[in-house]
Amino acid sequence: MNKLASFAFSTFALVASAVSALAAPTEISDALGRKVTVDLPVKRVVVNFNFEEFTAVGGVEAWQKVVGISRAPWEGWRPLIFNRYKAVIPNLAAMPDIGFTEDNSLSAEKIIGLKPDVLLMSDWGYKAARTQMEQIEGAGIPVVVIDYNAQLLERHVASTRALGKITGQEARAEELATLYKTRFEDILARVAKAKAAGAPTKKVYVELGQAGADTIGNTYNNTMWGAVITQLGAENLATGRIPGPWGPLNAEAVIAANPDVILFASSSWVGKPKAVRTGYDVTPEETRASLKPYAERPGWADLKAVKAGEISAVEHGLGRTLFDFTAIEYIAKRLYPEQFADVDPVADLKAYHEKYLPVAFSGTWMLPLKP
Repeated sequence: MNKLASFAFSTFALVASAVSALAAPTEISDALGRKVTVDLPVKRVVVNFNFEEFTAVGGVEAWQKVVGISRAPWEGWRPLIFNRYKAVIPNLAAMPDIGFTEDNSLSAEKIIGLKPDVLLMSDWGYKAARTQMEQIEGAGIPVVVIDYNAQLLERHVASTRALGKITGQEARAEELATLYKTRFEDILARVAKAKAAGAPTKKVYVELGQAGADTIGNTYNNTMWGAVITQLGAENLATGRIPGPWGPLNAEAVIAANPDVILFASSSWVGKPKAVRTGYDVTPEETRASLKPYAERPGWADLKAVKAGEISAVEHGLGRTLFDFTAIEYIAKRLYPEQFADVDPVADLKAYHEKYLPVAFSGTWMLPLKP
């Protein structure tokens, strides 16, 4: 082989090697422990849920590779938060919509048409849209399940690491996973110490404060807020009293159980004027004014929680995120005030924003009815 041919061959080999390296099939463990092969680095991503977690791990730059999202659970449910991110993510405003599982609009055809290298799905979305998932996977598009809803430490960590691989930010993902694991384990250690010191098992009632005090909102069994309450060594009123993972608990049952602590999951929902309000644009006065009618429900005046002033609003959006440890800290502090006296959940949420999110912290996210 002459020198020119040898050089050409070597150059071709180097280019082929580089191309191969740029699209290496890589096995990713998702939240469900599934081993999914994805060609990394990805060039096109579709995101179904957990947009803030995707941003925290990948940064704003990761959105340059996103070609479609489910708009309903972000722009539709929490437009004030969506608008904040839209201001810092250039392609978010015109992002194609793939539909959503809860209103049966999720479209396999749209997703396949976007030609993504990977589809990121929530656990509940993946399970609810089995037909679409089979079509998408059948078209050769890998589906990676991300889950922060179940409130399981291992799923939080696995989801974060999976996002790190997909966004090419493995070091940042590991930092976030370690932060979460450290804070979560610290919470449980403090609870264990409180229990060892004789702290009582308190009864907790949590309700989605969305439709107004005259409507009983969903409570949560062994998921989201329900899972948090159980992990914190308290008695969740929903356990054994509602048939599924979430649903309303009748008023008589709540009064009969006489909870020690009452939590209302709140947010800045649009078109819900009677909801308990929290979020970036909400003042403490607004939150307390919206929470007050719930505390004045018939038969509630004599409840232990009401008498003790243990009624709080907690932002519902915190209940399935990578920064939900701040909400868990808040609830733990209501249950074990002495053991968590040095913990400031709001300061921790602010610090998380400053280090990992592209939007500034402001507003009200969790506070009791009485100052």
